[in-house]
Amino acid sequence: MGVNGNAAYVFNRVLQRNTHQPKGLRAESEALTTTIVTHLNFGRLREAVSILFASPLPFPSSLYARLFQMCSTNAAIVEARKVESHLIATFSPTPPIFLLNRAIETYGKCGRLDDAKELFEEMPQRNGGSWNAMITAYAQGGCEKKALWLFSSMNRLGICANEITFASVLGSCAAVFELFLSKQIHGLIVKYGFGWNVILGSSLVDVYGKCGVMSDARRMFDEIENPNAITWNVIVRRYLEMGNEREAVVMFFKMIRANFRPLNFTFSNALVACSSISALLEGIQIHGVAIRIGYEEDEVVSSSLIDMYAKCGDLESARGIFELPSSKNLISWTSVVSGYAMNGRVREARELFNEMSERNVITWNAMLAGYTRFRQWEEALELVFLMRKETQDVDHVTLGLILNVCAGLLDVELGKQVHGFIYRHGLYSNLFVGNALLHMYGKCGNLRSAKLWFYQISHWRDKISWNALLTSHARHGLSEEAMTMFGEMQWETTPSEITLCTLLSACANIFALEQGKQIHGFMIRNSYEINVAGRGALVDMYSKCRCLEYAVKVFKEAPSQDLILWNSMILGCCHNRRGRDALRLFESMEEEGVGPDHITFQGILLACVYEGLVEIGTEYFNSMSNKFCIIPRLEHYESMIKLYSRHGLMDELENFIKRMPFEPTVTMWTRVLSACTEHGHSRLGKRAAEKLNELNPSTQYHFQIMDTSRGCK
Repeated sequence: MGVNGNAAYVFNRVLQRNTHQPKGLRAESEALTTTIVTHLNFGRLREAVSILFASPLPFPSSLYARLFQMCSTNAAIVEARKVESHLIATFSPTPPIFLLNRAIETYGKCGRLDDAKELFEEMPQRNGGSWNAMITAYAQGGCEKKALWLFSSMNRLGICANEITFASVLGSCAAVFELFLSKQIHGLIVKYGFGWNVILGSSLVDVYGKCGVMSDARRMFDEIENPNAITWNVIVRRYLEMGNEREAVVMFFKMIRANFRPLNFTFSNALVACSSISALLEGIQIHGVAIRIGYEEDEVVSSSLIDMYAKCGDLESARGIFELPSSKNLISWTSVVSGYAMNGRVREARELFNEMSERNVITWNAMLAGYTRFRQWEEALELVFLMRKETQDVDHVTLGLILNVCAGLLDVELGKQVHGFIYRHGLYSNLFVGNALLHMYGKCGNLRSAKLWFYQISHWRDKISWNALLTSHARHGLSEEAMTMFGEMQWETTPSEITLCTLLSACANIFALEQGKQIHGFMIRNSYEINVAGRGALVDMYSKCRCLEYAVKVFKEAPSQDLILWNSMILGCCHNRRGRDALRLFESMEEEGVGPDHITFQGILLACVYEGLVEIGTEYFNSMSNKFCIIPRLEHYESMIKLYSRHGLMDELENFIKRMPFEPTVTMWTRVLSACTEHGHSRLGKRAAEKLNELNPSTQYHFQIMDTSRGCK
């Protein structure tokens, strides 16, 4: 007799035994059953189980099934054990298998996998439902590998799985990224004739997507004849997670055209995709769909809309949704604070932050990130102290931001205190925190501690760790050490484009043309996509190494030249004393429709200094504010003072200084004094000496006309 035959036989025996109970016992059993059901109807599970457990009589199977179901719903493990104990005792030696399966399911849903496993192993007989219940319990309890192992055992024994088992096993495959087994299960699903099942089809889309095989996920999706809202949500979500945000948005709109009503989480996923690629227009259209089908007031959707508008820079629309009566919750508050903070409106973000009645660690991080992004280090530090005073909630993001504040303030002592906190709380193994520590020590110039920490995280460091160490050494003039580290790095990991740009800057600093060429060759041989930053670094390296023809070649090979690349080339010409070429490049840049910035004019004014083009330099300086609406910075005023001083235009220099919107710096007055001494301009020279004595009283300056070109102190 097979497994299913045994189950039928046992069930018949139970019915037979219940049928031939003495009338008195049967009446008592029926009365107790009625009492138990009454307690269950009023939600009194404990009282119901107590009555059952106190009686030696067996009860109808439907009652046990209902008790197990209520124990599952209420996570009532004690009551579940009592029901199982009563079941086994009263139906010994062969309790109904289907009820034992319900017990396994209950233990699984209560998170008691040991109880489920013990019952499964002690069952005198099992059927397919027993295996399915145990596999599902493992899958739902986070023991995915055990679920897969048990499924393999079940399959070897020739026991057929059902749809629920396949769904559970596919979920486990997705959790542990088991692509090969997923494909085998896919084959079994087709073999057993479950290919029509939309739940299993959705599960296959999910597992292929999570394993990163979006082509298979999309193929499976297209094969589902009648996808439901969950299927559409899965495909949108997987495209989003795999970094193909644009396709996620495309699939959302296909869903709308197919007349499916999206879930609120589908809206959320599509809006997150819009946020990631700054697709404001598509986000507005999704907002329109949400209004049309009545989702605008849904908490998930409204919070996602606020986040999308904020990240796309449309703060007014974000604020408009935020002010709706149904929209103000912790998530939306955090989104709008983050939006204002990350768009540079930090003061308004802080006002909103101060109005919040409750905050969580994400809210604090959002405000702190705004301060650090715009280098408002003092305000950031004040917020850190306030946070430590008001809450003990700190996560790895908080610690990374605090370490960035320490780096920005160049406060290595504070950074060491944070390091101690990290060590005491066992957070040092988090790679994000570890790399932030590395960056902090390097930025503060404590390269010894940076190296020591770098070696301590040798078991889990990554490309970012190497880049932080290389950048620290290059930033502090140790370019040769950085190049040596690059050689060591290649034994452990593949360098990123950011690392290679750092190394090119290091080569530029030490004029290492051959090493720079080797890095360029490395990028070409390994098929790196040389982006704008990479080309800018190459142009800068070749220019500083006096190899301007190579710099021009890299510049011309770029598929498109943006402002950064134009600036690199203009400054490259200046490094090589090719000022007129720099000016011609600027004219070409204007013809191409690329607008200049303050760095462009820094190069242009330097070119005028090298070529002695005083009138043209003056015209360019005046055009900054008059034509291009660029406010001149300190370096531009320094270049103009250098231009007038070097070429002896002392009256123009005096007038220029009078018109400056701020007092010249010590460096500027020193250059003016030297020029006056050289060219014999006593009025301005005496004034320069007086100002220098005011600004630097420890050293006495005085003006004296000299035969040689040198300043006097």
